[in-house]
Order: sequence, then C-alpha cells, then structure tokens
Amino acid sequence: MHVIDIDPTEQSRSNDGSGITPLSSSDVAVHAPDAHYVAREAGEIVARCSTWWTSVPHLNGHRPGLIGHYAAIHGSGGDAVLQRACERLRSNGCTLAIGPLDGSTWRRYRFVTERLGSAPAFFLEPDNPDSWPRHFERCGFTALAQYRSALTTDLDDAAAQAVADHARFRRKGLRLRPFDPEDTDAELRRLYQLSLASFSNNFLYTPIGESEFTRQYRALLPFIRSEFISIVEDEAGPIGFMFAIPDALEAARTSDGSVSTLIVKTVAVAPRWRGAGVGSMLLHHTHALARQQGFTRVIHALMYETNVSQHMSGDRAETIRRYTLFARPL
Repeated sequence: MHVIDIDPTEQSRSNDGSGITPLSSSDVAVHAPDAHYVAREAGEIVARCSTWWTSVPHLNGHRPGLIGHYAAIHGSGGDAVLQRACERLRSNGCTLAIGPLDGSTWRRYRFVTERLGSAPAFFLEPDNPDSWPRHFERCGFTALAQYRSALTTDLDDAAAQAVADHARFRRKGLRLRPFDPEDTDAELRRLYQLSLASFSNNFLYTPIGESEFTRQYRALLPFIRSEFISIVEDEAGPIGFMFAIPDALEAARTSDGSVSTLIVKTVAVAPRWRGAGVGSMLLHHTHALARQQGFTRVIHALMYETNVSQHMSGDRAETIRRYTLFARPL
C-alpha cells in the first residue's frame, strides 16, 4: 500500500481502471482542503480523503480537525489514508479528528449508519457503502453526533393547524409568501443572510460565502417548486423560511415521472423570533400545501437528534434512516 500526501490542487490524475475517482477541480477550489491523501495499489487510487485544520468550527475543549472527501474500495486502503490524515492533523495542533465532513456542514457530511424499513434513498440524501463507517470505527473513531430522517403520511390535520397558525401570525404582523422565481438573485441573497443568522449557533457551524451558497441553491432550481419554499416576513424582512422539494429520485423511478413524496430539507428562523412557533407554522403550512397538491408522504430530512427542530416532526413520523458523524481523540 503506497500512501501519497499531495497538494489538493494537483491531484487530478485519473485512474486507469476501476479505482476511486479523484476529486473534481471544482470541489478542490471551493472546499479548499489543507491537505489531501491517496492510497494507491498498482497505480490505482484505492482510497482518498482530505483534511482541514486552518479554518475549522469551534468545539469547547478541543481544537478540531476535519476529515472529508472520503472514499475507499477496501478497508486496508481506508485505514492507510485515515491514519495518515490523523497524523497530519495531530502534527498541526488538532486534538480531535471529526469526519466525514467536507470542510463545512454546508457540504456533504455524516455516514448513513442505519437503514430502517424499505424506504428508498431520497433526493439530496447522502449515501455511502455500509463498510465505510466500519473503516472509521476500526481506526478508533466513535460517534460524535447522531442524525435521522423521518417519514410521515399523516397530513390530514395540517390544513386546520395551518389556518389557525396563519390567523395567529397575522395578528403579530407576519405574512407568509412563496419564493419569487422572478427575483431569484435577491431572494437567494435574503435566504443567505437569514441562514447565517439562524444557523450561527448550530453544532460545528462555520459560514460559507454567498457565492457558494448561491451555487448550491441555483443547482436545485430545475427541481424546486417555488410554493414549497415558504418565507415568513415581518416589517423588516424575512424572519424564517422552510425549504422543501419534491423527491426527484422518486420521479426518476416512476414510469410517468409522478412524485408522491415531498422532502423538508431546511428550516431557518431568525434568533429574535425563536420560541414563537414560526418553525411549526411553516411545517403545518408545508404539510397542508403538500396534501393539497397531491403529495401523500413527507420526509423530514437529516435532523440533528439534539436539535429542537426535530421535535416538529411529531410522534407519528417514522424514522427511516440514521446517520452518524464520528470523532477520534488525537
């Protein structure tokens, strides 16, 4: 096994056969890892990962380093790059390695570690071979944080709840409106600013630039329906939004492109309005609208298990997947 430390900007050499695909130049440029590692056998990349240590989230009691861009054909290759990554993080003063996390929680992170029932993968859900979490565990990593996705088909009460919510919030001077596709640039700018304020205290949060945020959302424009991006405003502007999107993977699986599943991906509420029920109102509205538009299933995606927002999914939402973010003391 030959492990190579390489400059991420110079790692675009392709495999000749069926090995791991190198990082794309766009991921290298945008994610800006501090170092990248590949394991080769007979000239083929059999494992890779990247590390970040200069721009990392705050974590009480630790100076964390991040491991992301992970892929491995087999465990011995994974072991090799993970051990090298941990050594490099330790040598740069990190006390805890966290992964998989591609430099920021705005990007790909977490492994699927439990698959419950028969629900297939949904649009924008991260996925991985079941062996990859075991690679991390074999290298001394244990669970740092847990996440889940839950499915509900119980949409019948949502309309009445939404009517009551709308009346209550109108009395508070709030209004609810959909995303305006005719004003996309300004709308994305508003959502970016609100996201920065709403998520600033989230676990392992670090901000990303507006250009990266905009690229992420613009890539989804062909799949969105603007009525499912719900924005709540007061007299000063947006104070909350919920981003939901039809399941494009389900559409690809059906012969006529029909979709019965809506995915609730993001909810954000301005700090000054937390505790006022804005998130619940957005969810009731989204459920009611989904039922009205013919959807029969709603997935509440990738909820952090200690975050208050996960309780909005209610007792009647069935967990379909669990995900784990791992850590290892250095």
